Amino acid sequence: MSVGTVLIVGAGITGVCTAEWLRRDGWDVTLIDPVEPGSEDQTSYGNAGLLSRTSVMPVATESMVRKAPSMVLDPDSPLFLRWSYLPRLLPWLIPFVRNAKPERVRDISIGIATMTSDTNEQHLALVRGTDAQNFICSGEFVSLFPQRENYESDVFGAEIRGKYGLYPEKIDRAELLERDPNIGPHYNFATVFKDICWLSSPGGYVRAIFSHFKSNGGGYRQSRAMSITPGAAPSVVLEGGETLSADKVVLSAGAWSGKIARAFGVGMNIEAERGYHIAIRDPHFTAPQPYLVSDAKIIMTPMDGFLRAAGVAEFGGLDAPPSSRPIEVIKKGVRKVYPDLKFDVTENWMGRRPTTPDSLPVIGEDPSAPNILHAYGGQHIGLTIGPKVGRIIADLAGRRRPNIDLSIYRPNRF
Repeated sequence: MSVGTVLIVGAGITGVCTAEWLRRDGWDVTLIDPVEPGSEDQTSYGNAGLLSRTSVMPVATESMVRKAPSMVLDPDSPLFLRWSYLPRLLPWLIPFVRNAKPERVRDISIGIATMTSDTNEQHLALVRGTDAQNFICSGEFVSLFPQRENYESDVFGAEIRGKYGLYPEKIDRAELLERDPNIGPHYNFATVFKDICWLSSPGGYVRAIFSHFKSNGGGYRQSRAMSITPGAAPSVVLEGGETLSADKVVLSAGAWSGKIARAFGVGMNIEAERGYHIAIRDPHFTAPQPYLVSDAKIIMTPMDGFLRAAGVAEFGGLDAPPSSRPIEVIKKGVRKVYPDLKFDVTENWMGRRPTTPDSLPVIGEDPSAPNILHAYGGQHIGLTIGPKVGRIIADLAGRRRPNIDLSIYRPNRF
């Protein structure tokens, strides 16, 4: 017997995880998305594939804010800004800069660490025994630095990570080359975190969760949600005019969620932080595990049949076409790591990370918009936290109180 009905607007990693947790709770669930889950048109498709339990730092720090003006003027930096977009970015950018103060970073890190610390367990709890489990790899996560002093200069970052027991092993170039003889001469120091998971295909993983959901009675409508109306019987208007009603609606439309939320009266401040990747098909050698390339601000991950390098940040809004320069910057970064790697066949991709000014996700219900549950804003860790966000939403829908303080993620905090 169904507990009730739920419509989920957005079927990326957060949407499909939420759908599956709700289905297991007995809800009659329908996902709504204009593209099939796992499609390359989704942001979930193109990330670095890392389940990053070590991610505790917000995007904004004082160090990053100091460097940002020179970075956007440097065509080889990993930060890009379409200058025509700057006036529209300012309402997001100003509070973003304010959140870079050390006391705010310490507070925000608590909210991030709460969501990321148990990511391995959260993913396995959702996908164990399904085809999706086959996409999870495990091993070490290595961060590359030109010199040891580049790592040691980040005293504040080390302090924050240490607060959560994140103390990496440190290795010199000789040991780095023992692990991976293909590393180029630019990198002479590295740190290693153990017990890290990543995905051999993020798109395949999302598709597999979706397939399990559908084969067990879950619903799907391939359509664009044009608007949401809160209330005792909330509804969603689809492209073409059809209206669907349910007991609950979950908004998990990623970077598009802010526009939708503002239309039904919730003041949302979320930016489409554009990220890029290249995927080198059938490389003649690949990384033994994921690398964080510290100076290039990219992550290189060995995946099923390809090596993916993902990262950089571009601010230019939802609708602008992809830029060519970020792809060249990523390629340059890969060549510094692997000077001898051949780029025979590559896939170039761009997606839109949903990023809030405080680097925290938006989770829960706003009293002004009853029966609408918000689940988005994962910025660089959306894949990492997707199953946990989904489980929290299922708890809230079932009127169970999660064993964490959700006030820091509340939708009306902006």
